[in-house]
Amino acid sequence: MKTRFLFPALLTLATPMLLTAEDGWQEWFKDGLGDAKVVSGTASYKVEDGVLIGTTVDGSPNTFLMKGPFKDFELQFEVKVDNELNSGVQVRSTLAKEGDKAPEGSKGDKPLPPGRLYGPQCEIATNGTAGDFYDEARRGTWWSILTKTEAVRTEESKAAFKKDNWNHYRIVVKGDHYQSFVNGVKTADFTQPGDPEGNIGFQVHGIKKGTGPYTVRWRAVKFKTL
Repeated sequence: MKTRFLFPALLTLATPMLLTAEDGWQEWFKDGLGDAKVVSGTASYKVEDGVLIGTTVDGSPNTFLMKGPFKDFELQFEVKVDNELNSGVQVRSTLAKEGDKAPEGSKGDKPLPPGRLYGPQCEIATNGTAGDFYDEARRGTWWSILTKTEAVRTEESKAAFKKDNWNHYRIVVKGDHYQSFVNGVKTADFTQPGDPEGNIGFQVHGIKKGTGPYTVRWRAVKFKTL
């Protein structure tokens, strides 16, 4: 009798992993950093027990652990960030090269330093902006404002991210359509052309000198192309 009742339970636990493989999902950072590379700064990244840990370094600018490029995709993960730190995940972002002009639409006309990652970033923060997209190192504005979709930023949306907890993110980018969900609550939904392909980058934000170190942690990172 014990065997009869135990077997279905074991089968149920195994099913999500089988479905993950069959549905085209990839598990990132399960055993290490893989082919991801650190760009734009000197923050540190490591994997412990399947958890990607990003740690600030005094004096470093924003740093990203970059993979890509990708076009249409869905990305899911759980994230926990120190309250003193904010973070984000770049999508369809570009790595500036030597000789590049200033990005189209940027606030200034000066080119970015080589190795600077720029483009849309899905925000990770405890201050009510989580799940909104910020145009990192380019326009320097929220995409909900840029695309006139601020109505998505409801009180429920602003309160979706929970301090001192693991928070689930789902990011879907298909064509020019971007969506994000934090703990099941829609936090962004807009259409914006101009970035048909680009890199994903897990951010460790720069900090003021003499503060930190702070950490941001990601686990259960899953990715699939659409």
